[in-house]
Amino acid sequence: MYTPPAFREDRIEVLHALIARHPFACLVTMRDRAFEASHLPLMLDPEPAPFGTLIGHLARANPLVSEGLDGLPALAVFAGPQAYVSPSWYPTKREHGKVVPTWNYAVVHAHCRIRRFDDPARLRALVDRLTDSHETRFAERWATSDAPAEFVGQLLKVIVGLELQIERLEGKWKLSQNRPAEDRIGVVAGLAASDDPADRALGKLMAEREGI
Repeated sequence: MYTPPAFREDRIEVLHALIARHPFACLVTMRDRAFEASHLPLMLDPEPAPFGTLIGHLARANPLVSEGLDGLPALAVFAGPQAYVSPSWYPTKREHGKVVPTWNYAVVHAHCRIRRFDDPARLRALVDRLTDSHETRFAERWATSDAPAEFVGQLLKVIVGLELQIERLEGKWKLSQNRPAEDRIGVVAGLAASDDPADRALGKLMAEREGI
């Protein structure tokens, strides 16, 4: 990933926080000179340090799932807040007019190696953990145990677990760091005033970065 120094984010705790907040990943692999992309939620386990492990599952019918899956290199891409940035938000526009639009975003690339598993007990524990982690925001939470045990058992037979050992993490926080402070503050204000939740999410991330 092309990452100019101003946009580079190397702090493991910051990269892990984005993964935890935006767990829906694009998992990219290559076999037989062809790229394959799978979209799935992944849970981050911080161990082993320093990078941790990603855990998830795929349908057993997915062509990616095969005996040759173990040890396969993979890239998991986690996209955080992103939005278009209008030059009209830059105070410097009024000074010299030498401004153009851009797109701001935060993203993490996790370079991994895949290990598969299909032990029923381990799969059940994985499904329980994934469900519990995403149900915490609901007042009335659903648990795997709410479904009939036989029904859950049948579903476990059609999935395969993935354990992705993270070997390297790359973070890119493109948040107008190459612009003067007054322009960055102008972008935060413009995003915060938007009706689009995605704009406001990026504005919040930029405000946190700017300490405002």
